[in-house]
Amino acid sequence: MNSQTDKRLIAGPAGQIEVAIDLPPGSDSGATPVGTALICHPNPTQGGTMDNKVVQTLARAFIQLGWRAVRFNFRGIGKSEGAWDEGRGEVDDAMAVHDALRAPGETLVLAGFSFGGYVAAQAALRLTEPAQAAKRLVLVGPATSRFDTAPVPADTVVIHGEVDDVVPLSAVLDWARPQCLPVIVVPGVGHFFHGQLPLLKSLVVRAFDLTKI
Repeated sequence: MNSQTDKRLIAGPAGQIEVAIDLPPGSDSGATPVGTALICHPNPTQGGTMDNKVVQTLARAFIQLGWRAVRFNFRGIGKSEGAWDEGRGEVDDAMAVHDALRAPGETLVLAGFSFGGYVAAQAALRLTEPAQAAKRLVLVGPATSRFDTAPVPADTVVIHGEVDDVVPLSAVLDWARPQCLPVIVVPGVGHFFHGQLPLLKSLVVRAFDLTKI
């Protein structure tokens, strides 16, 4: 994302996983990040990578909020080894990154765009111990029409474009309705938030800033 992005390889269930880590301002002088935000990218079979613009926008939002932003490539993408596993192994990949990079007791946010939203929701289900549980989830354009996305906590931030032509808004509302889960709908915006990435960033930042009031 920038010249200071720390890129490394970690061990995963299907081989090495490529990871990118960005720290918030002040980290060089010893400031401790609020916690780790683990961000999952869209469907790798459709060109999704950790460098997707929405994923990078999420990372920038969390960096601004003082979090360490961790992105990674699912198996078979970039320098990550392995092959597409229809969502099953990709959740394992996310958990491997979590286990390798999250410090014991560190505060965690799980985030994802499109297919990455499905992965983030599934990963949250695996963190069942209170000390492990994610503090919050942020799902942008979650692929509820394509993958069986798990129910999420009531304070989950869900952001979706009104005219999303990849995941219809109606599919997200059908998923959210039984949970009484609010959805932030951005008028006139499609799946990839073209031209509205600054707005997307501000919506994420605002959602977290409001929790401090």
